[in-house]
Amino acid sequence: MLEHVKITTPEELFVSSLGSTLKMENTVEEMLGELVDEAGDRELKQQLSHHREETREQIRNVERAFEALGKEADESPCLPIEAIEKEGKAKLKLADDELKDAVILAGCAETEHHEIAVYENLIAHADAMGLEDVVALLRENLEQEQHTLGEVLKAMLKTSQQKAKAMR
Repeated sequence: MLEHVKITTPEELFVSSLGSTLKMENTVEEMLGELVDEAGDRELKQQLSHHREETREQIRNVERAFEALGKEADESPCLPIEAIEKEGKAKLKLADDELKDAVILAGCAETEHHEIAVYENLIAHADAMGLEDVVALLRENLEQEQHTLGEVLKAMLKTSQQKAKAMR
């Protein structure tokens, strides 16, 4: 059974949040592997594979942030990403094959928005604690997430337009 330890300092809160971020990124990396198989569009499969590689880099950056803090990399629960994953899997089961890419892209957009919020929060706290080396690692991840969100939104628009034309 997990021992519940009270968080009493800003550093403990930050380390706990960093642990949730590690869990989030590891979960996303696994999800992306599954989504590559589910995606129908070749270009979407390539985008998902590329983002999976970026996610592996992001995991390494989070692990480096733990090292910079002198802490062992340790995952903490990340309930929001578990919920996004659960919802996405349920929708994929319900969706017709021709709608699966749209479901995947919607889930990717939700995930990216969550990841961006997580990194913005971590950066603000690391900056306040004067952890410049950690800020640099987290900012690198944030910039990748922001770029990926832009790519996802472009792909969503393209897919939506194609589906709308097909329905006319």
